[in-house]
Amino acid sequence: QAQLVESGGTLVQAGGSLRLSCAASGRTFSSKIMAWFRQAPGKEREFVAVITWDTSTAYAGSVKGRFTISRDNAKNTVYLQMNSLKPEDTAVYLCAAGDRFSVSPREYDYWGQGTQVTVSS
Repeated sequence: QAQLVESGGTLVQAGGSLRLSCAASGRTFSSKIMAWFRQAPGKEREFVAVITWDTSTAYAGSVKGRFTISRDNAKNTVYLQMNSLKPEDTAVYLCAAGDRFSVSPREYDYWGQGTQVTVSS
């Protein structure tokens, strides 16, 4: 059974850095579009970043220049390097896989359970 498992979320001070990981298992995700979304309490799920199989990327305006998405197909893993973190980055971060390069969560078929990132001011 295909599965995505996120890790790396924790409490960090504003201005700090974190690297999130998303490990895929149960099938090969090397040909899949991989993305990160986030969801804060009471808010809708929000696009963060996306990467294609050939490492083309796109970012939400709110994170561009601070976050970097990457993938290691040999390890079936996707990463999100987050720098210069702000309190408004606080959310559950979710990894997703799909077949379309999209910012809409509806285009993604596989989802992880998420990892909590909390940024204190």
